[in-house]
Amino acid sequence: MNRMKQNDKRIETLSHEKPVRAVIKMGVPLILGMFIMVLYNLVDTYFIGLMKDDYRLAAVNLAYPVLMISVAVANITGTGAGTLIARCLGADDRDKANHTLTTGILLTVINSLIVTAVGLVFLPAIITGLGAKDNTFEYTRQYVGILLAGSLFTMGNYTFGQLLRSEGSVKYSIVGMMVGTVVNIALDPLFIFTFGMGIQGAALATILGNGAGMAVSLLFYLRKKSLLRPAVRWLRPSGKIVREIFWVGVPASLETLLTSAAFIINNNLAVSYGELTVAAIGIAQKLLTLGNYIYQGFASGTQPIMGYSFGAKNFSRMLQVLKSGILVVSVTELAVMAVYAVCAPWLIGIFTDSGEVIEIGARVLRTLMLILPFVGATSMSRMSFQAMGKPQYAFSITLVRQLFLYIPLLLLLNYLCGFSGLLLAQPITEVIMMAVSVFLLYRVIRKEAKKYESKNTIV
Repeated sequence: MNRMKQNDKRIETLSHEKPVRAVIKMGVPLILGMFIMVLYNLVDTYFIGLMKDDYRLAAVNLAYPVLMISVAVANITGTGAGTLIARCLGADDRDKANHTLTTGILLTVINSLIVTAVGLVFLPAIITGLGAKDNTFEYTRQYVGILLAGSLFTMGNYTFGQLLRSEGSVKYSIVGMMVGTVVNIALDPLFIFTFGMGIQGAALATILGNGAGMAVSLLFYLRKKSLLRPAVRWLRPSGKIVREIFWVGVPASLETLLTSAAFIINNNLAVSYGELTVAAIGIAQKLLTLGNYIYQGFASGTQPIMGYSFGAKNFSRMLQVLKSGILVVSVTELAVMAVYAVCAPWLIGIFTDSGEVIEIGARVLRTLMLILPFVGATSMSRMSFQAMGKPQYAFSITLVRQLFLYIPLLLLLNYLCGFSGLLLAQPITEVIMMAVSVFLLYRVIRKEAKKYESKNTIV
């Protein structure tokens, strides 16, 4: 009886909760969990900073795209299976939802093994491509090698959290993040200093933390705490379900890969201003992720609501949730901007005592923070398209954003205006994309509503 009531509450949030309350209820716990998860990178940066070697700090930043690529591959099943699960629940098809969950877990294991094998075979070429030079090459190689070896844990932790959120089990997904972060924080100083492993210790702590988080998420399924459960009878994948997962998941993965490519180009351009500039940008970008996770949390939290509503053909609720989500995100991000503007030098100084790195890092943070009021609406629109099973629109937004706007602006403004142009390329991109993506989503939802109404009109 208690389990039935708990399941009803999850469905109630997805189906009938007032839009603002639903967005906050689904988003805030996820944001708190993401804040905890961002500590993975910040903790590594902090403890490596205690070694008083800015080249090690630069190496951690250069290695970051490898984590992004792992997340990109995890997105194939995390986003693809997660959005399909939400639509199945909206259509009241529990069997297909359980089959999708089991298939998603199986695909995650297979994809992670492929990433590990390919990554380790091409490791030297990957390190060169990341932009590592003489002073940072070996540190980057050590860090990335361990990250690739532990791809199963990184990708599993990310994907299983998404699968739990897709059924409305937000709190359970956050517990995995929290456990993983606590393990990482505990192991970092032990491996880096006590065992003398240096940057390799930081990477190993990150992998083991992710492994602990993944294990906790699996435990919720095995102990039957979740709304849905994997089962042996669903282990044989359905061709239709796999196609549906990949239809949404592959474009979502390509979006993250394009973002990683832009990040690598940014790093390669920044190296021309000195390797310490790379370290400063790395610290600023990791601090900015605290603001990024606010809009990502609300967007990810809104995604199951949009998917459920689309599956139930409740288009008016989709528009209400979209408007409420954009309002909540914009107001919250303006408050975050105020904190960054006032505290930028102090925040950078937590991770380094280099005056040059602090000065550059504060400038970078105060410029990049300008994206925050705009990028949330773009992210929410993209997530909504994925939730609706329309990845072509989501991918189009990313393609225009990264390939046709950000990367060309990055190259052009860096050439014309130097370092200032390098920093301003992203804020300019996000202002344009906010208007384009929200307008496109609004039109598609209205079009789907009219199509459904005309199909069900009795002549």
